[in-house]
Amino acid sequence: MSSCLRRPATVGAALAFAAAALTARAAVTYEDDPIRYTVTPPHDPTARLQARVAAREITLTWDDQFGYLPAVLTALKVPVSSQTLVFSKTSLQRDLISPQNPRALYFNDDVYVGFVPGGKVIEIASQDPHLGTVFYVLRQHQQDTPQFARAIHECLQCHDSQVMTGGVPGLMMRSVYPDRTGQPILTAGTFVTDQQSRFSERWGGWYVTGAHGRGRHMGNTTASEQNDTVTLDRERGANAKDAGAFIEANRYLGRGHSDLVALLVLTHQTQMHNLITRAAFDTRLALRDEAVINQMLHRRVGFRSDSTQARIHSTGEALVQHLLFTKEAALPDPVAGSTAFAREFTSRGPRDGKGRSLRDLDLRRRLLRYPLSWLIYGAAFDELPAPMTAYVYRRLGEVLTGQDRTPPFAHLSPTDRRAILDILAATKPTLPAGWPRTP
Repeated sequence: MSSCLRRPATVGAALAFAAAALTARAAVTYEDDPIRYTVTPPHDPTARLQARVAAREITLTWDDQFGYLPAVLTALKVPVSSQTLVFSKTSLQRDLISPQNPRALYFNDDVYVGFVPGGKVIEIASQDPHLGTVFYVLRQHQQDTPQFARAIHECLQCHDSQVMTGGVPGLMMRSVYPDRTGQPILTAGTFVTDQQSRFSERWGGWYVTGAHGRGRHMGNTTASEQNDTVTLDRERGANAKDAGAFIEANRYLGRGHSDLVALLVLTHQTQMHNLITRAAFDTRLALRDEAVINQMLHRRVGFRSDSTQARIHSTGEALVQHLLFTKEAALPDPVAGSTAFAREFTSRGPRDGKGRSLRDLDLRRRLLRYPLSWLIYGAAFDELPAPMTAYVYRRLGEVLTGQDRTPPFAHLSPTDRRAILDILAATKPTLPAGWPRTP
């Protein structure tokens, strides 16, 4: 970019340019250098699988009932127990989706796979450390060499929203008031579901299987509209063991299950991935802008301005708070899922010398026993730009050692903080030198 700019005649002009660059960030997109989302080759798990399929290193076996779905889940190490079912018409294959024929979502830490019975494609969202969420479709007909095709414009019509995804190509969970066909009654409102969402506003248009006591969500039922009044019977959808009463369960790999614990994990993870992507994009764009301005003002290479620091800190603080489950909505009662998902999720470790893991679940009042996101182990987090990584680790250190006891982190007890420090020290080999251990 810098090669295309003319040097201003005066320092005043340079400062004006700098101010304009900072105030016009909304006009800068992820199609600019250094991101170039559409044209940059991805290196996410799905892209790596495609390379192996093309090289004949792996074969995706066709299944007469489910097409390529079982093979894709196996190859990408996505557990069937993660199945969640969404019946609102809010995605690419909306015409096929209904309360009788919901879309199934399967996921692990890096990949999300969507399947609709009778659908022409499998949909995949895959996390790339440089590009964030990358979208693909795989056609559901038998092929010699199955092809995962990037679905950019089709998916970004919805998956690029300042409100829903934070202004980056990302993921979202929506809770709607669905009518009997699955069509959202938009006049009744819609909710972006994240870890701060009240239990009573979650999962409208989804099936939810498992036990949750006295808490009431919006799932497992449709809404009715009469005389400009929309009614949703939350009681009818409570504590469902499975969704077999609503769907043909044998049309899904996970049968009639839409596991409550999997939904809770999905709720945290989708927004966590978006915030990691936003932190990476914002930092790279800030460093690019700074390099141009430094050149114009004849500053030394590597000079870090206050404005660049502010941009990094603003995005970084949101990331830190989500990592530590700030403002997580309390569960009204203890919950349990309907499948082996909770056990399988917890078993993936890693663990410290006392057997503790950031994947240990609480499920009584909150999701995790030790509230720090397991995605801190992921490639997307590890490959954040160095200034962002430095900021996040510094802030985590301040919070976990008790230097920062401000209200956003009041939910973390001294015991929580010490345990998280110990677990990270034992299980995260890439911690920065000198990072604090248990005080």
